[in-house]
Amino acid sequence: MSGSDSPLAYLDRRAVLGGLLAAAIAPLASLLPKVTPPGAVPTAEAERRMRGMWISSVLNSNWPSRPGLPAAVQRDEFTSWMDLAVSLKLNSVFVQVRPTADAFWPSPYEPWSEYLTGVQGRDPGYDPLAFMVKTAHERGLAFHAWFNPYRVSMRRDPARLVPGHPLRREPSWGVAYGDGLYYNPGMPEVRAFVQDAIMDAVTRYDVDGLHFDDYFYPYPVAGQEFDDARAYAEHGEDFPDRAAWRRHNVDRLIEELAHRVRREKPRVQWGISPFGIWRNATTDPRGSDTSGSQSYDDQYADTRGWIRNGWLDYVVPQLYWNIGLPAADYAKLVPWWAEAVEGTATDLWIGQPAYRSGAPGEPSVWQNPAELTRHLDLNRDYPRVDGDVFYSAADLRADRLGAVSTLVRDHYARAALPPRPLALRARLGEIRLPTD
Repeated sequence: MSGSDSPLAYLDRRAVLGGLLAAAIAPLASLLPKVTPPGAVPTAEAERRMRGMWISSVLNSNWPSRPGLPAAVQRDEFTSWMDLAVSLKLNSVFVQVRPTADAFWPSPYEPWSEYLTGVQGRDPGYDPLAFMVKTAHERGLAFHAWFNPYRVSMRRDPARLVPGHPLRREPSWGVAYGDGLYYNPGMPEVRAFVQDAIMDAVTRYDVDGLHFDDYFYPYPVAGQEFDDARAYAEHGEDFPDRAAWRRHNVDRLIEELAHRVRREKPRVQWGISPFGIWRNATTDPRGSDTSGSQSYDDQYADTRGWIRNGWLDYVVPQLYWNIGLPAADYAKLVPWWAEAVEGTATDLWIGQPAYRSGAPGEPSVWQNPAELTRHLDLNRDYPRVDGDVFYSAADLRADRLGAVSTLVRDHYARAALPPRPLALRARLGEIRLPTD
């Protein structure tokens, strides 16, 4: 994702700031967005397949376009993003509503986001999350609320946080690392607080999904150590090493949120978009035929384990590499992820790098407007791939080289309804899985 949200890590990291389910029967209608997408065929015949885009708010990379815009301008900008999604025959949006331990809604836990007004804690004069959900649903778009769990600030100095910020009240919760500030995932009280802050939005608003991307423990910074020694000394005695303890901490966040979503808002879809490589086969025989950064080891994110344990409704690996790239070949990673979800109720959607197509400085393969559409061509060979999510909205709008227009022409001739993951349908009692 863009800027600090890019998952390319050591392979080619850039700073970029700027089986199909059948249609639902009548009792499922309340779970669909409020309006059928323009051009969609009747529900009884429509395909269900993820067609989504990410809208990033951190550093004002997508929306709002800059901090401090009048509320009316912010609303107009967001409406234009929703209209773009409809024009491209998308059916879902993933909108970043908690980029840095802040809020795009009136939260009792954390301050208003500075990316709204330019000043952390300042009321924007309206409820952006309520407006966004309503605007998306009016256009037949599913709204997935995107949260960053542990990032507190893009700056290291806690004194620059608004007075009253949770980290100002509880300074022991924070770790300065790289150019930023983070909540410490190794503290149980932090994990509980983060969940409460997120679930406040999930339970109060008519969101269709709760979404994380690839940020758990931060990406490694050369020459620096994430300083959680005190928390490890206090809570890590039952683990063979700090890496195992850190993975346990992230596991507990994912498992506990899964239980809370299913208990408190069971109709909400819960999923994660991890870095595209779990582990390399040279490290772990269960891994992929790749040679890049490994999320299991670098973010302590055992996505494969979360899938196998039934903790996710869907997974959206960020496969931001071209077909044939030796270190991370898209054509090898898609079947690896399809195998990872095989035999589970976790749906598989693919994260696609619209930001690379036609971008200055990208390799020649990304100067070919057909590369993205080739990805979707390849996906057809894997029935467990049930759609795609594109990063980012701004790059879809830019349509450099006509790559997006080509993809829409080749693959989105007809509108599709938002998917309803197997795990969601099972817990609502609409279907029975073999393991039930």
